[in-house]
Amino acid sequence: MTKVTGTTKLLGVIGHPVEHSLSPVMHNAALAALGLDYIYLPFPIAPENLQIAIAGFAAIGVTGFSVTIPHKQAIMPLLSEITPVAQAIGAVNTVTRQNQQWVGTNTDIEGFIDPLQTTYQQDWSQKIAVILGNGGAARAVVAGCYQLGFAEIHVVGRNEQRLREFRDSWGSSPIAEKLQVHTWHTLAKLIPQTHLLVNTTPIGMYPKVEDSPLSAAEMSDLPAGAIAYDLIYIPQPTKFLQQAEKQGAIVIDGLEMLVQQGAAALKIWLQTDAVPVDVMRQALRQHLGL
Repeated sequence: MTKVTGTTKLLGVIGHPVEHSLSPVMHNAALAALGLDYIYLPFPIAPENLQIAIAGFAAIGVTGFSVTIPHKQAIMPLLSEITPVAQAIGAVNTVTRQNQQWVGTNTDIEGFIDPLQTTYQQDWSQKIAVILGNGGAARAVVAGCYQLGFAEIHVVGRNEQRLREFRDSWGSSPIAEKLQVHTWHTLAKLIPQTHLLVNTTPIGMYPKVEDSPLSAAEMSDLPAGAIAYDLIYIPQPTKFLQQAEKQGAIVIDGLEMLVQQGAAALKIWLQTDAVPVDVMRQALRQHLGL
């Protein structure tokens, strides 16, 4: 257990609810391994209290904090500076205190692409990515696929109006040139040519572990050797990944993205590259009984 004193510096995560967050598990393990006088706490903050909470954080000298649902977009007007990467995604997941001001960025892209870069070093420029879902998580995945250099990025959703809004929200950014949106019935045409299939929806998350965003028939056309990536990390593996593995796909679960986006945030707060990623990963696996 971290010894908390009058000199202990504060980090944390804000959300509503936030009790389920695994961020304290991995961050406190890393801080303990580094022997630093920091503690990382969950702060449940209702949407109507967001502004006053951020002012309170400044008053008590909080070093930085993570941002989760539902505050990732609502917090943006309350910050003095937002990095270009967070502006491109339209959401902030990491805030740090710099020169008496709050600076927001987004480490979800880094978290998403890290396992793709480290494990599958390849040229993505001729490859096609298909992303299931068009919520906040999908934005980071789209930006990540663009950063990796995918030739085509297809986003599939069920609501035509939301899909149009999603496409239009990228404006005249270069990402918009590679992005196409589709309703769900187009999947049958897309799946056979997919190199990377990403689930950004909550379908299949605990406790509905027998659900998958795709039927067995839809998944059956996924090419062997394609990569199936599920942002969900409980259960392991999800039904979606089980289906993909049966087709001979390479599978990645959401735990590594969680670890890597957290490690990227810690580097920002502590201003160091020496972050014990292995300790963070192991603490989560132990906590989840994996």
